[in-house]
Amino acid sequence: MEGDDVTGTEQTRAVVADLGYSEAAAELDGIIAELDRGVVDVDLLEDRLSRAVEIVEELDRRIRGARERVDAILPRLERVGSSDDELEE
Repeated sequence: MEGDDVTGTEQTRAVVADLGYSEAAAELDGIIAELDRGVVDVDLLEDRLSRAVEIVEELDRRIRGARERVDAILPRLERVGSSDDELEE
């Protein structure tokens, strides 16, 4: 497409970002199963590996983000727990 400044890889990433975590993980499992069975045509191998890497990167980004959000919430939970301890004394 002329005039489209988004590369094919960026378009693929956008699609991966739109998948739910379970959907992306299932697709990754499917790609790994194809590779393990050796059923991927050599002409498609690079595309399948590229797609797998994009999914892994996206899932890793989501896991890191969730970890950061949980780490931010934990101090609040600890404060609630310590308030309960103070009431018991």
